[in-house]
Amino acid sequence: MAKLTDIIAWCDQTLKAAEFKDYAPNGLQIEGRSEVNKIVCAVSASQTAIEAAIAQDADLLLVHHGYFWKGEAYPITGMRGQRIKRLIQHDISLVGYHLPLDSHPTLGNNAAIAYLLELKSIEALNPNERHPIGNIGYLNAPMTPEDFQTYVSKRLGFNAVHLPAQKTHIQKIGFCTGGAQDFIHQAAAQGCDAYISGEVSERTFYEAEELNVHYYACGHHATERYGVQRLAQALSDEFGIETSYFELNNPI
Repeated sequence: MAKLTDIIAWCDQTLKAAEFKDYAPNGLQIEGRSEVNKIVCAVSASQTAIEAAIAQDADLLLVHHGYFWKGEAYPITGMRGQRIKRLIQHDISLVGYHLPLDSHPTLGNNAAIAYLLELKSIEALNPNERHPIGNIGYLNAPMTPEDFQTYVSKRLGFNAVHLPAQKTHIQKIGFCTGGAQDFIHQAAAQGCDAYISGEVSERTFYEAEELNVHYYACGHHATERYGVQRLAQALSDEFGIETSYFELNNPI
């Protein structure tokens, strides 16, 4: 058992949450029980994830995508109102970390992608960022674009969409999980052969061709299911509490 306040303080400090300018509040978003025995983690605070937390008698739901995003309407009604009502009814805390969990050098989504793809010599995609939310890594040996598509699809468990460029081999790779397709311009500026993110836009097809950077869309959900699991495991190690991961297999 651990105190909710201690868990939040540890996460905030470890992830340096206060140092990020984000699109939603990081940390405690909905306050539940003051004592935490079990954490369920998921990529997004969907209704299904909430019901899984309730079914597992969790005290805390830890997510990457929580609530209260910039630009959203203020009233707590409709779909979001129903989600929040269920959390409050069952006294379950909702804790979300967005950019801090993308960026963290060991617990983050990008760190997990680098590990899964066995990329080496990790550096910042944008050298001017204090806490880079995108990175560059290197394959041990060059691959053809077609072989690399097969490789990332197998390693990330997602049928990657490949938008081709002219380069015949890939070794220097830029990457940023989730909906960061527009960082392909930064990857081109840094001389990357390929760039990986989660989602893809219509314009990305032309950008990959004209910037001469192969683009691989590997799924917003698929590229961001690792950070919450790593953070949950770190909390289990630190506080000795039970954790589990809920997988919804979102195809986007």
